[in-house]
Amino acid sequence: MKTGAHPAWKQNTEMRKAMPGKTPLYVWFDTEYSTLELDKAGLLQVAALITDASLQRVLPPERDVRLPIRLREGETLSPWVEENLPELVQACRSPEAVDLLAADTSLAAYVDTAAGPPAKREDQRPVLAGNSIHEDWWLVRRFLPRFLNRLHYRHLDVTAFKLEWKQIRPAAEFDKENPEMIRRYFPEAVLPVAGKRHDAYYDLQASIAELAFYRRNLFHSSVTESA
Repeated sequence: MKTGAHPAWKQNTEMRKAMPGKTPLYVWFDTEYSTLELDKAGLLQVAALITDASLQRVLPPERDVRLPIRLREGETLSPWVEENLPELVQACRSPEAVDLLAADTSLAAYVDTAAGPPAKREDQRPVLAGNSIHEDWWLVRRFLPRFLNRLHYRHLDVTAFKLEWKQIRPAAEFDKENPEMIRRYFPEAVLPVAGKRHDAYYDLQASIAELAFYRRNLFHSSVTESA
């Protein structure tokens, strides 16, 4: 990962100083892991992309983090992972895979490039964001301490909005399988030619688009109906 600063770095640092207690950055994050038993799971992939509160990229796409994690000796993969993620498993056994220390260092450096050194006050650090983000945070706590040290104590979980949306608009669900829908709501997305769910990098970009979808439809509808 390159280390040159982006013009937004200074802007966001100044925003943080000007608005104490405010957190203008979201660290969109997703993982793939070896089993749904999180206390036994090992990381297979990590991905991160930082936006501001308007869901605009802070750093260019080439700075995004997307890393396969080297399989640990004796790591057991669930049958579902073996069957559905063969390309990822192969990547985890290839020379391109990195160990947990390298992944943690890369993620921490990525956050520092966008937000500056970790703020002393935890409520001024970037917020971890994504779908069902508590699961990823659990794995961050287990395996990625440097990255964890740069994060806010609060999380932005898009799944909460998904559950509300399903209650009021069950027939109009956001389609994460549709790359065009993702690009419509997150034009800065960098996606493969065909949609590839259960790829951490794809999924976190789908989460950004999904939040934009709810902002446009769920919140706007609520304001209109209450006016």
